[in-house]
Amino acid sequence: MRYTLRQLEIFVAVARHESVSRAADELALSQSATSTALGELERQFDTQLFDRIGKALRLNELGQVLLPHAVQLMEHAVEIETLLARQTDFGPLQIGATLTVGNYLATLIAADFLRRHPSAQVKLSVHNSATIVHQLIHYELDLGLIEGSCRHPDLLVEPWVKDELVVFCAPGHPLARGGPVDLPELAAQDWILRETGSGTRETFDQALRHFYGHLNVRLELEHTEAIKRAVESGLGVGCISRLALREAIRRGSLVAVETPELDLRRQFQFVTHRRKYVTAGMREFIDLCRRMTAGAARSDLIELPFIP
Repeated sequence: MRYTLRQLEIFVAVARHESVSRAADELALSQSATSTALGELERQFDTQLFDRIGKALRLNELGQVLLPHAVQLMEHAVEIETLLARQTDFGPLQIGATLTVGNYLATLIAADFLRRHPSAQVKLSVHNSATIVHQLIHYELDLGLIEGSCRHPDLLVEPWVKDELVVFCAPGHPLARGGPVDLPELAAQDWILRETGSGTRETFDQALRHFYGHLNVRLELEHTEAIKRAVESGLGVGCISRLALREAIRRGSLVAVETPELDLRRQFQFVTHRRKYVTAGMREFIDLCRRMTAGAARSDLIELPFIP
């Protein structure tokens, strides 16, 4: 073959970072060696894989076609190396999870995965749904665990476990009196919500799609725990997953509000790139996810005995 695995590894890293210097840092190479290897790959086939825009590199049409094939080949090479070394554990795993999934489920699953496979490595990144989808499209993640919708043609989506949002307030709030609350009364409240781009905000906005009145969003926050604290302090009402609220509701520090006019149901999902090779480690991680949620009709009904 006229190319080497090292050249492809460098090509993938440069494509991911759109920078020779950042790719060199990731691969622990000098910038000169990285640039030379990439240049040799292009010269060997008398072609260009990137458009040079100042100091930045952007994949051209051929580079975009090559990238998924190069990523798959590198992942196969890692598995072959593992087999030849007679290793029984998995290689590094890049997982991206949205905040609700990441904070309340994915960390537990990652810990279980590492207990079962001590020599494996897991990098768990927690971001909103839009960021996770972006990272998957650009091959920065192996697997995404999201709570928002995903319709990108390059991504495969597989349902996991059902989830439901709930409107909530502090115990001293007028809505804590009990009984159903209608849309006009909800609209009259001050709201503390997740940011646009999060799966939670998407579900909330979708539930209110037929409501044409004004909603007073007093505060937008990127973390569910911050929203809980703000609502507890009396700043307004919020809407997040029942999973994130179940301990606070059990303690009585927050109160669920009955909202029969809002459909706040959604689904946690697995997302992978359509052209990315599914490794044994990815399959094992997904299997552990399914084992954790087996038999649970909804995320907040999952039995987690190791959480106080």
